[in-house]
Amino acid sequence: MGGKYHHGDLRGELVRVSLDLIAEQGFAGFSVAQVAKRAKVSPGAPYRHFPTRESLLAEVAAHIACQLADRVASAAAEHNDPADALAAAAGAYTRYLIERRAGMNVIYANGLQGPQYAELHDQTRRLTDQFLMLCLTVAPDPLTALELMEQLFTQAHGYGTFHLDGVFVKHGYSVDLVVRKSTEAARMAITGRTAGGGR
Repeated sequence: MGGKYHHGDLRGELVRVSLDLIAEQGFAGFSVAQVAKRAKVSPGAPYRHFPTRESLLAEVAAHIACQLADRVASAAAEHNDPADALAAAAGAYTRYLIERRAGMNVIYANGLQGPQYAELHDQTRRLTDQFLMLCLTVAPDPLTALELMEQLFTQAHGYGTFHLDGVFVKHGYSVDLVVRKSTEAARMAITGRTAGGGR
């Protein structure tokens, strides 16, 4: 065995390895056995910290939601105009998804909805609240803000997924171009929702 075990923070190492594994192989490549192998510990070692696959995945997903929330906040803070800030936040989501192969697909994975995963739910709420507050600054009413948030998350995830699936790669798009296109699409969605009174 060996590896990181003797560093004294196997729990943190398992989360870090899980994030890297998902970034390299996608969510489909995630398994406790693969995480243990990469962490250079026995197959049973992770279960001393995480009794189930879902409990490990929930902690990983909480980290993803936290990192995304930080990215969104940082991207939005670079703009004074509320619409530009919101569009930049959508672009930041797309870039994170491309870089880490993780976003709402992991945060809302099957089996992670239970009350025992309070930290994941808190971090997810932090992420969605940030987006919603940005939407409320441009939308004419709360319902439109909610619908706009849903649309922007869907678009941002879609742009990232198209790149990860090789669709944009075939067109020769760089990551920066995909992020720019995602940001521009978000700006158009924002304009459409706000200029048209929400619909």
